[in-house]
Amino acid sequence: MYNQKVVDYFMNPRNAGRIEDADAIGEVGNPKCGDVMKIYLKINPQSEVIEDIKFETFGCAAAIATSSMVTELAKGRTLRDALKITNKEVADELGGLPPAKLHCSLLAQEGIQAAAADYYMRRDGKLPEGLTVPKTCIACGCEAEEEEEERFVSEHDRVAE
Repeated sequence: MYNQKVVDYFMNPRNAGRIEDADAIGEVGNPKCGDVMKIYLKINPQSEVIEDIKFETFGCAAAIATSSMVTELAKGRTLRDALKITNKEVADELGGLPPAKLHCSLLAQEGIQAAAADYYMRRDGKLPEGLTVPKTCIACGCEAEEEEEERFVSEHDRVAE
C-alpha cells in the first residue's frame, strides 16, 4: 500500500517532537479520520526564516510521514515561502500516496498554514492579506469539510475479494 519512502518517513520521522518556546503552533485535525497534527515553529524575527520546526502527530502512517516531510520542506525557508508548500508537493516528495491517504498531505499543508496564522496573530494581532485559517484548524474550533470516509479493508477481506 505504501512505497518505501513513506514507510521510512513513518518509521524514522524527521523533526518529531515539540518546541517548548515556539514562536507559533499550528494544530489541525480531521475529525472523520482521527488524524491530528501539531506543528511548532521557531522563527527568526528579522528574516522570518523558519530556524526550527517540529511536529507531533496522532494518526496513521501517512499522517506521520506527511508531517515529517512538510517539516523538512519548510525548515530554512521564510514563512511566506513555506506557505507556498502544497499538499501535492508533500505527496510528490514522498513518492506518492494511495488515493485514500491524500487527505494526509492536505493536513500537512494546513498545519503550516495554521502555524503561520498563529505566528501573525501573536505578532500583529491580525492575519496578513490572503492568509486564511484552514477549515480543519482545531484552535479555531472549525469543522473539517465533508469527505468520503475511508473504507477499512482487512487482510482477510483482501484474500476473499
